[in-house]
Amino acid sequence: MTQGPGLRRIVDGLEASLDGLVAAAVEAIWDQVPAYPHSPDARLRADVTAHVEAVFRVLLVSLTEGRPARRTDFPTTRGQAYRRAEQGVSLADYLRAFRVGQMTLWQGVLDAARDDRQAREASLFVVGDVMQMIEVGSTVAAEAYLQAQQHELADSDRVRRDLLEDLLARRDLSPGPKQATLRAAGLEPGTSLLVVSAAPVGPVADEHVLRDAAVAIRGARVLGSRGLAVPRQDEIVGVLPVPARGPATTVASLQRSVAELQRHRVPLAAGISTVHAGLGEVPEAYAEACVARDGLGSQPGVIALPALSTFDYLLLRDDETARRLVRPQLRRFVEEDTARGGALVATLTAYAGSDLNAKTAARRLHLHVNTAYYRLDRIAERTGCDLRSFADVLELLIAVRLLAARPEPSS
Repeated sequence: MTQGPGLRRIVDGLEASLDGLVAAAVEAIWDQVPAYPHSPDARLRADVTAHVEAVFRVLLVSLTEGRPARRTDFPTTRGQAYRRAEQGVSLADYLRAFRVGQMTLWQGVLDAARDDRQAREASLFVVGDVMQMIEVGSTVAAEAYLQAQQHELADSDRVRRDLLEDLLARRDLSPGPKQATLRAAGLEPGTSLLVVSAAPVGPVADEHVLRDAAVAIRGARVLGSRGLAVPRQDEIVGVLPVPARGPATTVASLQRSVAELQRHRVPLAAGISTVHAGLGEVPEAYAEACVARDGLGSQPGVIALPALSTFDYLLLRDDETARRLVRPQLRRFVEEDTARGGALVATLTAYAGSDLNAKTAARRLHLHVNTAYYRLDRIAERTGCDLRSFADVLELLIAVRLLAARPEPSS
């Protein structure tokens, strides 16, 4: 569009009122976009003021040169987008602020043309230039912001991975990003913690699956606890602070996260360590979590060591030597009864859990007491064990745990 007298007067009016328009735009952004006044960065207002002025000048250049706005007209927008990502302003809020600024600029165009017929006519053509500037500028801003987010994500992932390796190797952490990441995760040197090891059950579609699952585990927040969760080769390792209420709430939250992932077809086998006192014990806690995870075999779910008895834990390891030590008669009994539905094994387990009291076991199993006695006699006959002897009952229980089942996972 050629620059007639009406358009020239609009340009002159915008240039004369530019400082006031910039200030009004910044004030409107602070009034209409809460993320800006809530940002803790003291430099934000000065950054926004400089960016608004630079963008407003794009329209002046566009009108003066009679051409639409170009991507190259926004050289500062990329840097400003990176700053907004660092300053805690979301992409939606950043683009909303961009639009608020343009509305202020458009009002400036109308004010410049208000008392001049030729300028009012020219303003009808200016609206196209403003829309073009908004479209190009917001596109540049969005692309730059997303790139900033990707770089920030890559950097934070690298810091978390390096931090986890340092914790597992028990290396000292120097002040800097790693220490900041620990604090943000709610992990101080003496914090009571749990370690989680989770691995997919079956093949993983792509590398993003583990990253998304790590985010879900890290997002299993309990009473404000955050924690650290990082994809590590073919597993996810989490270091989670234990809230004042104790580990049960953290375990329950993790169980819900793993169950939700399974509903989305990301089945994980997850093991949770016992509670450890301080970051110096992360290697031991990780070893425990791996034992618990391996105890699930190929089953999805969660085994949490804080919920297991010592006896359960001792039988958790996949120990082929222990299986070979089971007497053939006991092995035959367990395998045959398991194949038939496990009624005798269930009766034995209830009997042991009832302090070798057959009547209590019958009530637990909702059986007539004579049925319970009959089953116990059958067990003794087939195994050669004396079910009044604690040693014989313990040997039978060990055989059952090794051959028939693992500790029941939660899912």
